[in-house]
Amino acid sequence: MKKLLAVLLSLAMLLSFAACGGNGGGETTVAETTVSEVKTPENPTIRMSTTTSVNDSGLLPYLLPVFEKATGYKVEVQPAGTGAAIQKAVDGNADLILVHSKASEETFVQDGYGVERIPFMYNYFVVVGSAEDPAGIKDSANAAEAFAKIEKAEAKFVSRGDESGTHKAELKIWGENVPDAETASWYISAGQGMGACLTMASEQGAYCLTDKATFLSNKDSLDLEILLSEGEDMKNTYSVIECNSEKLSGINTEGAKALIQWLTGDEASALIAEYGKEQYGQALFYLIEE
Repeated sequence: MKKLLAVLLSLAMLLSFAACGGNGGGETTVAETTVSEVKTPENPTIRMSTTTSVNDSGLLPYLLPVFEKATGYKVEVQPAGTGAAIQKAVDGNADLILVHSKASEETFVQDGYGVERIPFMYNYFVVVGSAEDPAGIKDSANAAEAFAKIEKAEAKFVSRGDESGTHKAELKIWGENVPDAETASWYISAGQGMGACLTMASEQGAYCLTDKATFLSNKDSLDLEILLSEGEDMKNTYSVIECNSEKLSGINTEGAKALIQWLTGDEASALIAEYGKEQYGQALFYLIEE
């Protein structure tokens, strides 16, 4: 009888141990322990207002699940053109911004809405168009020369026309020779996002300035190719900025700091450096080396 009781007691202890996950140190036990150690932050939602390119290129959908799993935060991504993305933050509807227009970013900080501008990665703008290249821009020395050829040929050109970072970069390349969409029928001011503009350019056999990452991630559905790339006037720098809680109310400062620290840290840097290599044979974004 005593032996039977001892056996039953031992069996009960083993079942209890198994139910608690003590299965000898397998992968499930490690994963459960890791998850249990991630505490939900007091304010778990982070509002990120960002340019469309880092979202449409797939970079944020690739990065953010890793951050969320490690920290317990949930990031609400609000993509828009850089002008609209910054305005959302000015209106108090974001905790941080990730954009690509240096002058606008500096103004955002100088006006007290942002704490610090932190450039951390870059890629390149490219000029895309039909393979026929009616304006003959392939051999241009830079984007300014290519734009001059497009204007001279009056070849169709689709502009974002939306005050985005890409649109501002385009205007900078045109300089004092920005075409007037009302009088230059070949110049199309779309007022839309990058994806819509690329589709429009593809349908009309037009030229378009785009960030390389967004183009490569959409190229299979487009009848366009890269005609000019990676000139000095085509560099596209991305910065992240924490919104200033002393200027704006309701800011999740702790969450913003955590995400910025992660995005500029070793883990995210390694992920960014590899993004695109497997699918496109090249990285879509590059890290700014300190």
